[in-house]
Amino acid sequence: MNGTCISVADTETQAEIRRAVREFAAAEILPHASRWDEEESFPGETVRKLGELGFLGPIFPERYGGAGFNYTEYAVLVEELARADASVAITVAAHVSLAANHIYEQGTEQQKAKFLKPLASGEALGAWSLTEPAAGSDAGGTRTTAVRDGDDWILNGSKTFTTNGSHADIAICMASTDPDLKTHGISAFIVERGTPGFRAGRKERKLGHRASDTSEMVFENCRVPNENVLGSVGAGFMAAMKVLDGGRISIAALSLGIAVAAFECATAYARERRQFERPISDFQAVRFPLADSKVEIEASRLLIQRAAALKDSGATTTSESAMAKLHASETAVRVTNRAVQVLGGYGYTRDYPAERYLRDAKLMTIGEGTSEIQRLIIARPFLGRIGA
Repeated sequence: MNGTCISVADTETQAEIRRAVREFAAAEILPHASRWDEEESFPGETVRKLGELGFLGPIFPERYGGAGFNYTEYAVLVEELARADASVAITVAAHVSLAANHIYEQGTEQQKAKFLKPLASGEALGAWSLTEPAAGSDAGGTRTTAVRDGDDWILNGSKTFTTNGSHADIAICMASTDPDLKTHGISAFIVERGTPGFRAGRKERKLGHRASDTSEMVFENCRVPNENVLGSVGAGFMAAMKVLDGGRISIAALSLGIAVAAFECATAYARERRQFERPISDFQAVRFPLADSKVEIEASRLLIQRAAALKDSGATTTSESAMAKLHASETAVRVTNRAVQVLGGYGYTRDYPAERYLRDAKLMTIGEGTSEIQRLIIARPFLGRIGA
């Protein structure tokens, strides 16, 4: 992997981050990525080392144990991790953009001291649970309940498709505190590993991202103190949507990293593979799809940089994050599919990583809001809400 896709100039800081992550990935991730995928094994030791480097708290101030990156720099970090292994990248993105960032944006100073600092420093791993078996795209249909009992809340229900679900030390859970108010009756809770009534459920068997931990989270009369309510009671859903604005930038960057890896794999193969006494890179049937991939990758990169820069400025990025996520995720699917086609029969085998890139890419069009949901979000500002 030689960086052939980097054409938009990095700042000096971004270039330093890119170099540092590539060096780490070359030593600690790339040699093991195929085995982790094959064995569906969670790379816990590698995640711990990322924490030691400050890569589990990149966007948080140093006073909370973070590295003080802006979102543009964070996007470089996620892209480079995904270029090496999407499973590692999604583990970091869910921990940073969702779990830790929800505490950073909505937590009290006491909550930040108790929970954000260990998350940002890498001492603890975070999970963020919104999706349920009956509440996916309709996240407002949350059925997990939280009932007030004196100074505590009693949680009952289950969450599904939770990244880091069975390894997390600290989880953010959305639960309904007033079902009659629907989305305005959903609240967020911080739940620690070891809390009675809180456990990991079934681990998912997945098409891609097989080394990341995706599991159910189960709450059975789980007693959580009122001091662990994150933000205002009833404001959890709207806060979650704001958190997802940042999360979708990281998913877009993750998609970009997968696409870059696939493009570089296909380009290198096209130069080396010979048919009819010529490298296949001489043939238009190979050049054109690779050219299309290059264009889509660079367009995705610019959309990501725009969304990240706007977030760094303090602007609301709901539409911009959705556009970056939509374009980059669907680009990743197209680019990885083309890469497998360029490699032909070898692309369909595990001798090359192209097939893993294709499997990993598909999740990007589903997680943190499907492509269909992104299109609804993008259309809303200029077409209005449906039925309005």
